[in-house]
Amino acid sequence: MADHKHGEMDIKEQISTFDGFVKFTTWTVVAILGILVFLAVFAT
Repeated sequence: MADHKHGEMDIKEQISTFDGFVKFTTWTVVAILGILVFLAVFAT
């Protein structure tokens, strides 16, 4: 079994995936809030 050495794993893909997830979540929340504001202003 190979010895594990802390800090040697390449995590570029994981960082990229996480950054994409955070951006997607942020824009989704902004869109939902925009829709809610729109509905609150123009609801009859």
